[in-house]
Amino acid sequence: MADRHMLVLAHAARSDALAGAVEVCERLRAAGATPVVAPQGHPLRVDGVGDALTLGDGAPLSGIELTIVLGGDGTILGAAELMRESTAPLLGINHGHVGFLAESERDDLEWTVAQALAGDYDVDERLVLDVVVTDGEKELFRTFAVNEATIEKASRARMIEVALEIDGRPISAFGADGVVMATPTGSTAYSFSAGGPVVWPGVEALLMVPLSAHALFARPLVVGPDSVMAVELLERSGTPAVLWCDGRRGVDIQPGSRVMASRSEQPIRLARLHPGPFTDRLVQKFSLPVTGWRGPSEK
Repeated sequence: MADRHMLVLAHAARSDALAGAVEVCERLRAAGATPVVAPQGHPLRVDGVGDALTLGDGAPLSGIELTIVLGGDGTILGAAELMRESTAPLLGINHGHVGFLAESERDDLEWTVAQALAGDYDVDERLVLDVVVTDGEKELFRTFAVNEATIEKASRARMIEVALEIDGRPISAFGADGVVMATPTGSTAYSFSAGGPVVWPGVEALLMVPLSAHALFARPLVVGPDSVMAVELLERSGTPAVLWCDGRRGVDIQPGSRVMASRSEQPIRLARLHPGPFTDRLVQKFSLPVTGWRGPSEK
């Protein structure tokens, strides 16, 4: 049987996550699989695993079967960045707060590793954004976003002036603190805090949500998955902005620049151990009150 390589990543600032990651590596090794850790200096690297291979040095990206991530949603987004060019699914073990992207809790570590080794999981493909910043015909920056791309004012003292565009046609222009362009996965993140709708992961759609807009019409927009969303930082704005993707990859934007977001050809792949409805996950993660619910009447 070919050697199985599984990448193990953890939040380096959380001792409990690192200890759990070391235990995961030990369980993988005991089952005959080979644990792999991030390259030296990477913030998600797990140290203290003597015979683990290092990604890119003895363990090629293409040979990774599964990536096991211990941390919160931010850690899982960091893992998605590291593994962007891989098709290996991500399996999150929550050591954070809400943990919408995580599939199990820290107390279920032994069971989670057993399921991973048995290959007993489904793979859920989630829509990802391609994000491009241009100035005229010149491309300035290109990246991706699993949750959202956010254009925010760079100065606390002044709002920015933006124009919103869908599929090459203008929607509205106004002053605002910023604009969020999100995926259904990101609809429970920054977009949610800004008043955007919760979109079920199975719905193929893109979201555009203004932040504190000074306008009569500044409603959140839900558009088709093949639409191209754009935000222009107007020349009259006179103040720069900053683009953040998943809160991890950022670049300064000058007046006159455009930020475009569209569906990427490469989705993110999440390993799922609990194939239940998203409704139950939403209720659990947000501790929503459902006391008194009786359900549909039985005939």
